[in-house]
Amino acid sequence: MLSWRIGDVTVTRILELEATGGTRFILPQATREVVQTIPWLAPHFADADGRLKMSIHALVVETPSKRIIVDTCIGNDKQRDIPTWSGLQTTFLADLEAAGFARESIDTVLCTHLHVDHVGWNTMLVDGKWVPTFPNARYLLGRAEYEYWRAEDEGNEAPERSPFHDSVKPVWEAGLVDLVETDHRICPEVSFEPTLGHTPGHVSVRIRSNGEDALITGDFIHHPCQFTHPEWASLADYDEAASTATRQRMFGALAGSKTLVIGTHFSAPTAGHVVRDGEAYRLAV
Repeated sequence: MLSWRIGDVTVTRILELEATGGTRFILPQATREVVQTIPWLAPHFADADGRLKMSIHALVVETPSKRIIVDTCIGNDKQRDIPTWSGLQTTFLADLEAAGFARESIDTVLCTHLHVDHVGWNTMLVDGKWVPTFPNARYLLGRAEYEYWRAEDEGNEAPERSPFHDSVKPVWEAGLVDLVETDHRICPEVSFEPTLGHTPGHVSVRIRSNGEDALITGDFIHHPCQFTHPEWASLADYDEAASTATRQRMFGALAGSKTLVIGTHFSAPTAGHVVRDGEAYRLAV
């Protein structure tokens, strides 16, 4: 288990899945041959054969006033189009509780966006019905993001495979959702920061406390190889030009700063600092 301290805030990673290889459906540009030309990726973010290492995890953010979970992974029992993500039976909730975070103790759920691997544990299956996993939490969803996916889901002919249907709609119907803007402040230490392109309302999560600073990326970057190649857009990006512009803007602002960058899909050690590397960047860990 990994954790970081940012002033009075603690961030803890709760792992759901990790994998080596099989990422070409996200970043087809990252062939083994090209990845092997980026030596700083090994051993943490790629293996010796050039296969990318990636992680799906949630991040619990504890502030003096809030206990927040950021991005709730894939979830158990959900039927998905990606076979390795379908019908999962992981120990995520038990691991969350073992780390000291009983699901009833979470008071805020943040979703950087509403893709399948960021909303799954919003709900859990109880007696054949999807119910909120975090019954005492407010679920903060970007207004533009929610409206886009709600419209996309209207008339869905296969609701059993829809993450909106089983992981977003039930918390809305339970009255637990607050729709917010892309620059919403959650508490004095934590706020959303717009990082558009991957989805229409994508945000990252900024943490500032006692002069220290961190950024939880969400999916404006999927893998550290994109520090070397900011122009590599993901096949899952809604607007590739916008996502590329976001990466270039954010990397330029982060490079050489004291901001701790915590990657939503970065394998362990998951966090580091962006530094310039020739005409591009790398993650120093």
